[in-house]
Amino acid sequence: MTLPPEGNSTVFLIDDDDRIRTSLARALRKRDFAVQSFASAEDFLEAYDKGRPGCLVLDYGMPGLNGLDLQKHLAENSSAIPIIFISGHAGVPESVQAMKAGAVDFLEKPFRQTTLVACINAAFAADRAARSAEEGARTARNNFERLTAREKEIAQFMIASPSNTSSKEIGRHLNISPRTVDHHRARILEKMAIHSVAELIDLSISAALLQTNRVGENAG
Repeated sequence: MTLPPEGNSTVFLIDDDDRIRTSLARALRKRDFAVQSFASAEDFLEAYDKGRPGCLVLDYGMPGLNGLDLQKHLAENSSAIPIIFISGHAGVPESVQAMKAGAVDFLEKPFRQTTLVACINAAFAADRAARSAEEGARTARNNFERLTAREKEIAQFMIASPSNTSSKEIGRHLNISPRTVDHHRARILEKMAIHSVAELIDLSISAALLQTNRVGENAG
């Protein structure tokens, strides 16, 4: 038994073969998947909103923009939608290229529907995880922007020098008292909605906080 997909995730199905596209869409809808079908990559790009969660079930060999071309185009436009390739003609080099570029799987036609369903469920899970991580990073960046200039300077020092995060070390580096550092540290943790310097460092990795404009020169 296959569990129904979570949330409002959609299977975006692209195949230029009307018979295969219709058959697959019907079979997936019977399994409670939301499906949107397209006859070409170009049609998909015209309609696709990358804010919509889901995955792409993509025929490799299509006229015009083929599967690998679409995969490359999406990557270049910062769309990380998981892709499952399906093909009746591609060989090993094409499948290897697709997988190296991040495809969830490369299925050769004919394939079992249960195999495709398992791939879709895995793709949905990967999409949810990626979107959750992206939202967490966005929240961290927004919270970071709430810090004062001095708080940003202290936070960035702790991120850049994780082995020197004591108040004495930070105070010595910034020429301020450890007590003042303690006050700023408490405000940093509160505004960032975290409980430790270790969490701040973890957030910096996903949210690239060190890329935020440095403002230490004007700190007060």
